Amino acid sequence: MPLGIKPMVDFAFKKIFGMETKTRALVGLLNAVLELTEPIIEVRVLNPFNYREFADDKEVVLDIRARDAAGRWMNVEMQLTVVAGLKRRLAYYACSLYTSQLQRGEDYESLQPAYTICLLCEVLFSDTSAAHHRFRLADTERDRVLADAFEVHTVELTKYNLDEASIVRASPVEKWAFFLLYADRYEADRLRELLPGNEFQEAISTAETIREKTEDRQMYDQREKAQRDYLWAIEGARKQAREEGREEGRQEGREEGRREGELVGKIELLCQLLGEPVENKADLESRSLEELRAMVVELQEQLRSRGGFGAEGS
Repeated sequence: MPLGIKPMVDFAFKKIFGMETKTRALVGLLNAVLELTEPIIEVRVLNPFNYREFADDKEVVLDIRARDAAGRWMNVEMQLTVVAGLKRRLAYYACSLYTSQLQRGEDYESLQPAYTICLLCEVLFSDTSAAHHRFRLADTERDRVLADAFEVHTVELTKYNLDEASIVRASPVEKWAFFLLYADRYEADRLRELLPGNEFQEAISTAETIREKTEDRQMYDQREKAQRDYLWAIEGARKQAREEGREEGRQEGREEGRREGELVGKIELLCQLLGEPVENKADLESRSLEELRAMVVELQEQLRSRGGFGAEGS
């Protein structure tokens, strides 16, 4: 029977990666994404999994903060949708994670590197096929880092093209993407074969616990529904915005067509007054509003120069 637990549902995500006593999965995910020269050995979760934080079924909770044995700070979040201002928000919270370390009277030398990881279920950068981006304070022209201060990593999960045949040769971050996207579709034993390693074994075992434990399964089902309703509301808002945009475009098109018709009529009238041949109407309508306005001005000047009455300006 398939596992049936989606790791991207907030309850499952937080329990798999945010337990105080089980941190192998989190350490594995952090090392896979950050690829630090000094790998993370152990971490302390600063906002550990707690049933109470999921009591409000209207709020989606997908954020894990941790600190490793070397003193480095980490924040991992799952973004179900790409919302307006997301890039700026990521930069803001990365700065906050770095600056909030310093207490009154402490020296700047006590600041430790801070890392923000954003796992995305939608595409953030549509102009590239690259799924993983690393941002840091650096002079890009000279490849010089200002300070080992903070980094922001974005991982667009849906850009990874993974299947059973390729997962054996996949990188660690690709394996985690596979787990997050498809774990619910596989039987636990088969998933263990595809994703060997203690970090994945712990993640799979936690997912099994959620499936088998009545309290966990009820909470998971509740949160999955809340998440589905949240995504439905977001998509509904997007659809409404698209419809309003199309209607606004149609209104603008109608208004532009009206102005175009008025200008074409003026040109035809001015040509008749000047006794000049009128340009083909279809040709006139193919011109831009700026071109039509310029023609009106030119014809009005010609009429004035002949002593005639100029039509009103456009």
